[in-house]
Amino acid sequence: MRTICLYFQIHQPFRLKRYRFFNIGNDHYYYDDYLNESIISRVAERSFLQANKVIGQIIREFGTQFKVAFSISGIALDQLELYAPEVIESFQKLARTGSVEFLAETYSHSLVSLKNKDEFVRQVNEHKEKIKKLFNQEPKVFRNTELVYSDKIGADVADMGFTAMLTEGAKHVLGWKSPNYMYCNSVNPRLKVLLRNFRISDDIAFRFSNTGWSEYPLTADKFAVWLKKLDKKEETVNLFIDYETFGEHQWMESGIFEFLKALPRAVYKSTNFTFNTPSEIAEQLLPISTISVPYPISWADEERDLTAWLGNELQVDAFNRLYSITDKVRKCYDEKIQKDWKYLQSSDHFYYMSTKFFTAGTTQAYFNPYETPYDAYINYMNVLSDFIIRVNAAVPETTSDQNIAELSQVITEKDELIHKYETELKRYKSTKSKISAVAKGKSKAKPLAAAKSTKSPTASSKKSSVVAVKPGKPASKERKSPVSKKPKTKSPKAGKK
Repeated sequence: MRTICLYFQIHQPFRLKRYRFFNIGNDHYYYDDYLNESIISRVAERSFLQANKVIGQIIREFGTQFKVAFSISGIALDQLELYAPEVIESFQKLARTGSVEFLAETYSHSLVSLKNKDEFVRQVNEHKEKIKKLFNQEPKVFRNTELVYSDKIGADVADMGFTAMLTEGAKHVLGWKSPNYMYCNSVNPRLKVLLRNFRISDDIAFRFSNTGWSEYPLTADKFAVWLKKLDKKEETVNLFIDYETFGEHQWMESGIFEFLKALPRAVYKSTNFTFNTPSEIAEQLLPISTISVPYPISWADEERDLTAWLGNELQVDAFNRLYSITDKVRKCYDEKIQKDWKYLQSSDHFYYMSTKFFTAGTTQAYFNPYETPYDAYINYMNVLSDFIIRVNAAVPETTSDQNIAELSQVITEKDELIHKYETELKRYKSTKSKISAVAKGKSKAKPLAAAKSTKSPTASSKKSSVVAVKPGKPASKERKSPVSKKPKTKSPKAGKK
């Protein structure tokens, strides 16, 4: 069996707004809604929807012969549900074809696997529930944040019941070995490990539109020739790529969508490779050996390590401070605190604090909202300080925490009272202004009525004026009453004449 494992990763964090020192204790909403909506909407339109359309066309052409896998972080799914639900619908449509597999990962796209196993398990289970709810699939294969892997993490994943896990085919781990085979965890061999072929994966992800690259332009036929030249004994080529490669990192004008659409046809035409999902490959292939990874690896930068997120003192300090309150947060049942806890764990917050300069960083430079790593650190720590105050108030353990909680409660009650009084004051002012307006209207109406009465007498006054006319002297036309009309009679004086 010779197969291609085509896997795509999707994630976007909830980016934080500018949060200053004076916001601490006063403002408990941390997110830049405009920026988050703008970015996810742009990526959805330029990348996800277009790529899903191409994937759908390939499936219609080749049916279940073509297989592909996705992992979508819980935070990305939350944002898509908020700002781009049509993307969720397009993935649901792909899921119903039977050609798409969804993998499990941490809900928060976090680095919690390095810090706390219980929290790690909780996040993975929450993500599995989300995948089941949206796509009606129960993930069998695990993909950790940024493909972070070690022997210990692999053993923890095996304990959760997964059959296989994805990670990077790092050169310093493999040595002379090829990533194009199935391996297994050295602690628990029941967990199979699929290794990313970073060279040809990065040819698509990073070098596709580079006109200075010796292999430019890359076509589907050329790529198929590369596959054909691989050692005949090699069993699987694992292409693990960020889904934003299509349309965002590599623009539509580069021909990236045409490449994706033409790839299966070129592979079937020129090679004996097939396309399979990670779980299918795990079922069909036996591991050739264990892979020993005593220290964590990832798919980032040339070193393939964790220094993109934990490479300087700023990052380590923020990371340790965040997870120092894990036990307290677990005791808290406040929904807002639990949601913020998930969103603040995203690995991106630590990535923005990185002082490294590496190739992988250039593709995400325009997604970084900070000018410097120091700005990212200060902003995050201000937010985290406010969050810790809220957690301590919700779950007080020491006398100091209790005092803070009581003071916070007093402040909250006074704020509510002030808000109540301000609302009542506005209502009273509104009522007073209406009463004043009515009174003013009446005062204007009185002199106007008096002026009219002097100019135009009433019907009754007209009638009384007619009655007052002496006999023998006809009333003038102006004095005639239109209401009272008496029959004409001869005057007695006129008869005597």
